[in-house]
Amino acid sequence: MRFELFIAARYLRAKRRQAVIGVITAISVIGVAAGVASLIVALAINNGFRQDLQERLLGSTAHVGLMHVQADGIRDWRNLLARLSRQPHVVAAAPALYEQVLISRGARATGALLKGALPEYENKVSEILKTVSLGSAAELQRAPGAPSGEATPPIVLGKDMADDLGATVGTVVLVTSPQGELTPFGLVPKYMRFRVVGIFNSGFYDYDKSWAYIRLADAQQLFGLGDVVSVIEFKLDDLYQAGVVGAQLEQAAGTGFMTTNWMEQNRALFRALRLERVVTFITIGLIVLVAALNILISLIMMVMEKTRDIAVLVSMGARSGQVRRIFIAQGVLIGLLGTAAGLALGYGISWLGARYHLISLSPEVYSIDYVPFAPRALDGVLVAAVALAISFLATIYPSWAAARTQPAEALRYE
Repeated sequence: MRFELFIAARYLRAKRRQAVIGVITAISVIGVAAGVASLIVALAINNGFRQDLQERLLGSTAHVGLMHVQADGIRDWRNLLARLSRQPHVVAAAPALYEQVLISRGARATGALLKGALPEYENKVSEILKTVSLGSAAELQRAPGAPSGEATPPIVLGKDMADDLGATVGTVVLVTSPQGELTPFGLVPKYMRFRVVGIFNSGFYDYDKSWAYIRLADAQQLFGLGDVVSVIEFKLDDLYQAGVVGAQLEQAAGTGFMTTNWMEQNRALFRALRLERVVTFITIGLIVLVAALNILISLIMMVMEKTRDIAVLVSMGARSGQVRRIFIAQGVLIGLLGTAAGLALGYGISWLGARYHLISLSPEVYSIDYVPFAPRALDGVLVAAVALAISFLATIYPSWAAARTQPAEALRYE
């Protein structure tokens, strides 16, 4: 062990008459540990929310959507779908028809985003129909007019929407489209009755509350359209290339088409999460700063207490640089002890939170029903580096003051 480190370690073990210094040192270690643990837990929660939201969003929506700018929809969608499916980075493609509707059952009614889809394509770009927990989405694969035991076409509702309507599997609901029919009495809303064949539970409140699925042909009939889709959705092999691949799809599709992607649709959400991460790091990092002030105080008191020891060391040949390094080592040791304890505590809490879902949330507010924890090793490295850097900065003045001690002055009255 180096000379400076040996003495610094001895100084940390305060004697009985230096109990006050020992208490302040312990408080400094606890303060650093609390700050580091708080930062690890806060960053794990932030990262957990980001990952969870991203996974749920990408499990429910496609990476890129292609739409026609001027027309009411995409008419020659079959040829376009087959051609664009061969584009680089495209894993799967699916046609879809979206429209806002009113779904009612008796006196209960709710607005919904109705999606007409082909399940054999939809299941390749989205996971929602795979989360059906009651009933089955298999009837959506039946062609209209095929014998199914019921003349009423099928529909799949989100869990929270079904709860609002009081609907279960087998219930008949009325779907009213604002795209009405022109009659001698004016524009009359168009409606169709559907039989609930499945209820999905994606875990994402916005989708479970407001989305419903029907067959593409039934959607075209309800909205009074021909063989038209409103969007062709794509799943990519690299979701972070959505912007680049979207531009390539626009060019390949030709004039009049535009694309949107998951990053554009959720830019505000993920920007808010990034800003929250920075603010969290700064505000909770103040705990480490307060602990650093405790380190500063304890080192200053240690220098005052050890003035005679410093004078003796200098008289025996210790250089000022060695004296300075003694107190730097002492402060860094305090920082190391607190940082190690804080990392262990922070990652322990994060692991327990991720495994047992310790904190529940209201899904109506937060879209998920528990606080997700996702600790990252990189966050631990960053937090440890910041904590040790602050601890080191707190040692500069006390170590400089100790190095300026004059043996003659310190021992004059001994």
